[in-house]
Amino acid sequence: MYPDIEPYAHGLLDVGDGNRVYWEVCGNPDGKPALVIHGGPGSGAGAGWRRYFDPAKYKIVLVDQRNCERSTPDAAEPDVDLSTNTTWHLIADFEQLRQELGIEKWLLLGASHGASLGLAYAEKHPEAISEIVLFSVTNATRREVEWITRDMGRIFPEEWARFRDGVPEDQRDGNLPLAYSRLLHDPDPAVREKAARDWCDWEDTHVRTHPGWRPDTRYDDPVFRLRFARLVTHYWANAAWLEEGVLLREAGKLAGIPGVLIHGRLDISGPPDIAWLMAQAWPDAELHLVDQEGHGAGGQRTQELILDALERFGLRS
Repeated sequence: MYPDIEPYAHGLLDVGDGNRVYWEVCGNPDGKPALVIHGGPGSGAGAGWRRYFDPAKYKIVLVDQRNCERSTPDAAEPDVDLSTNTTWHLIADFEQLRQELGIEKWLLLGASHGASLGLAYAEKHPEAISEIVLFSVTNATRREVEWITRDMGRIFPEEWARFRDGVPEDQRDGNLPLAYSRLLHDPDPAVREKAARDWCDWEDTHVRTHPGWRPDTRYDDPVFRLRFARLVTHYWANAAWLEEGVLLREAGKLAGIPGVLIHGRLDISGPPDIAWLMAQAWPDAELHLVDQEGHGAGGQRTQELILDALERFGLRS
């Protein structure tokens, strides 16, 4: 990966509804524009994202999506209303920022939930997208949410039982993200903290399916735990406000946009067939299923494929 660099411009974009979205730009001001779409939702656009790009070739734009990290207000604050934080609000934020920065088209780099968001954005505004690179590919369907929050209990039965038992007994057979979301907005801070810890313990478990897995140290921070858990449950309880299967169904809108999809074959909680099906429906997508690697970009081969795709696309005008 490339050496760490610092942004040469940054700001808070007023996107309405009392929300201000943090953005920053680094690399070459005259380079190929690229937008980083982080996952979570709520993970934030950390400095590590910059290191995938050749700073001499790319104008790299990072955004902390609504209500997370440096954007305000913070979802970790007890009374913050998340009703104006949906997939469609985030897409509108990206478009507003693109126009503010005077960018005609940009490459998208996204991962995990950021892959779903990137696909939704590209299908709504294909004219604004030059290329797409996605890893840990998801589609944010209700079936995927059920898989992660219920079916992965077959892989980690003891851990899942603790996760399920973190919500009231009369809600354990229903929408688990919604049940957790209610707890995370409870007026009692002790209830909120326990729910955030229980949720993040499960988040750190269901991706533990590949050699070299390490615990995510971000979950040690109680502020991050609460922010992250609130935003993830908010999105998952509503299947990201997307019609079921719409991203795959409308993949034909991506025709003419070159793409690279990278997915670990051992990413069991985000099964590889999601990426495979998308590659079948998207005529310009190139698929890489990586043996012995799982969720995220911690594996060497996944990192190499991301860097290779961005190097190749960096040569395109």
